Amino acid sequence: MALTRLNGIGPILSRQLISYCGSAEEVFKSSLSALSKIPQIGTQKARLVKYDDVAEEIDKELEFAENKRVSVLTYLDEAYPRRLNNYEDAPIILYYKGTVDLNALRTVAIVGTRKPTDYGILSCEKIVEQLGKYDPIIVSGMAYGVDSTAHRSSVRNNIPTIGVLGHGLDRLYPATNRDLASKMIENGGLLTEFPSGTNPDRENFPMRNRIIAALSDVVIVIESKRKGGSMITANLANGYFKDVFALPGRINDDNSSGCNLLIKSHKASLLESAEDIAYIMRWEERKDTKKQHELFIELDESETRIIDHFRSSQEKEITIDKLHYQLQLPVSQLSGLLLGLEFKGMIKSLPGKKYVLT
Repeated sequence: MALTRLNGIGPILSRQLISYCGSAEEVFKSSLSALSKIPQIGTQKARLVKYDDVAEEIDKELEFAENKRVSVLTYLDEAYPRRLNNYEDAPIILYYKGTVDLNALRTVAIVGTRKPTDYGILSCEKIVEQLGKYDPIIVSGMAYGVDSTAHRSSVRNNIPTIGVLGHGLDRLYPATNRDLASKMIENGGLLTEFPSGTNPDRENFPMRNRIIAALSDVVIVIESKRKGGSMITANLANGYFKDVFALPGRINDDNSSGCNLLIKSHKASLLESAEDIAYIMRWEERKDTKKQHELFIELDESETRIIDHFRSSQEKEITIDKLHYQLQLPVSQLSGLLLGLEFKGMIKSLPGKKYVLT
């Protein structure tokens, strides 16, 4: 943890130091002269290796991890993701709050635009549901749009899902995903290389994207322009020799121009359904493919009131603002109720903060 806080000493040099000194502790015990002789270090970088400069921060971080039940994983730990450890630029420390094994048999990343169309949302939901029979973990970045849709659909279909964050675990961006994050921790988790106190700054997200790409066997791009975080993740995945799939779109649709480019340039396979992934990856379905459906879904009084309002309304799609006005419920309470109903499969969210009965 101390090594990650030293300016100018990234994961590659940290590994180099630990490799030559034998342990992280020995790095800080070694003399300036000894550190200077290590390849790629030299005197200038060796002067940066001072534990006292960061000791107070480390104590606070350890206290935070203990209080919030956050696992601190080093790249030498068995629980550290083996897929990620294959790359020299992988973080030497990960902070993880969750319940699933980070070394699961199959992992699928889903990324895409923050402003998906109905086509993108419905396609994402369909693919996540289809993937369920192959027992994967779904990985994404907790952002608006496709990321949130992938996580939410995973929760709804009881598929483990991990959100990779571009900030510390003491906060959540966007804050509107807080209820979703709580559900994910029950069957999945939140993962980050950033310590508590780290803000969701713009430069953190490309770093997060490399973890998403490296952590996954397959990367799916659902609606993306030619430039943006999703294309960065896809290109990183290609560099890591991962299998990339892209959802095709109309040739004049700007939201699909990145996906179409990936397919046209042979950087991604065309994706129509999860079966396309299973065919290329040689995945077999789990033996028990029968989905258990609940005949009766228990709703509390407030949830029943919302569902009855949808059924009696002449509008098929209703915005959260209109529901707030019509039902006279606080927006914060209404958001939680709508998310709960979405997890139960009773309603579905649409772009523009609209909801519709399923």
